[in-house]
Amino acid sequence: MNALINVTYYDFKTYQEDSYILFKENIIEIGKMEDYENFNYKEIDCTNQIVMPGLINGHSHIYSTFARGMSVPFNPKNFQELLEQLWWKLDRNLTNEMSYYSGIVSGIEYIKNGVTTIIDHHASGEIKGSLNALKKALTEVGVRGIYCFESSDRFDIDECIKENTSFIKENNDSFSRGLVGMHAAFTLSDESLKKIKTRTKSPIHIHIAESKMDQDTSLKKYNKRVIERLDSFDLIRKNSILTHCLYLSKKELDIIKENQAVIALNVNSNMNNAVGLPDYHAMKKHGIKVIIGNDGLSQNITSEYHSLYYTMHHTKKDPLGFSLDDLSQIINDTYDYTNEILGTKLGTIKEGFDSDLIILDFDKPTPVTKDNILGHLFFGLFHNFKPNDVFVSGNHILQNKQVDKKLQNIKKQSSTHAQLLWDKIEKEGNL
Repeated sequence: MNALINVTYYDFKTYQEDSYILFKENIIEIGKMEDYENFNYKEIDCTNQIVMPGLINGHSHIYSTFARGMSVPFNPKNFQELLEQLWWKLDRNLTNEMSYYSGIVSGIEYIKNGVTTIIDHHASGEIKGSLNALKKALTEVGVRGIYCFESSDRFDIDECIKENTSFIKENNDSFSRGLVGMHAAFTLSDESLKKIKTRTKSPIHIHIAESKMDQDTSLKKYNKRVIERLDSFDLIRKNSILTHCLYLSKKELDIIKENQAVIALNVNSNMNNAVGLPDYHAMKKHGIKVIIGNDGLSQNITSEYHSLYYTMHHTKKDPLGFSLDDLSQIINDTYDYTNEILGTKLGTIKEGFDSDLIILDFDKPTPVTKDNILGHLFFGLFHNFKPNDVFVSGNHILQNKQVDKKLQNIKKQSSTHAQLLWDKIEKEGNL
């Protein structure tokens, strides 16, 4: 039995000081320190620290890990050219071995940033077995994952569908589940959408209106807006993740709400790609659940909290246009969504919930209360969010900011595989 003592904890709902937490895979008991007795527990003293639930990235691209430092000819004039000149060059050259090593690197860096569950959207030239390669890496690191392969007519669509359906069928536990991945509607023909409709039943995970080009292409080729087109194939399923959603009509928002899909926001990526920003207020007005991701731009999620907060103020030209309560709601909706897919009880520090816990140094230069704790974190700790210790399902996967030596040694091999990828891309040229 593990025992956290002298605990201050916060889970985006409850703030409590001077406590202890007993846990194995689940939280067994929480109480006040004055009532604590040590029955040979493995203790961690959390004095001057804060305990929180592990964070979740609601939309990631682990395959982008080896893009760091990569140099390719790059002069895009629009969003599709950006994809063609960078991301599509990278993903089509990935092998399963490269995907595995990118998963090791990404998984380790995620836990060092307090992220213990990743919802990933994968693409690679080697399709068969690619999701299991990622799962193997993240499982070795010790984190949870929800996976999919982004089906697209850039690849063999039948193989894409098969990779998704096989993984979904074979993975049904609290550490690994699958969704039906789709890249974006503009890379999928009606014939491909029909195949996905008839061969799959699970929620989809897709990029939607990440740029205006997605809507323009859909209207020009199919005389329908993106969400309307997907809905005509019954693909806006309950618990589907619709990522970005920058350019949606009221009718499209109505369809999303009616079908109980969720929207994943990734504003740092949107700014980086110069495609625009989401209208969170319209989503909120429609009662649509919103989760938060980072589009694989890094292994940090608290920077997304900052960017979302500030950009929503900017777009509304109103410093009260997006509150910390709005942010808390999005974070909690991300936990709720993940729990529904994985069958877990994450995001709450309470007896009976999963022991996905992170422990961080917590300086309190000004008074802290249950009413201002999120402000303390947002304007303080979230700027340098580096846990000392991380537990997932009670497993101590980060100790004193370090992973075990075996993982460190595997990670050291990643640079060799990144170079192999870059060499393949360079050899391919400007195709």
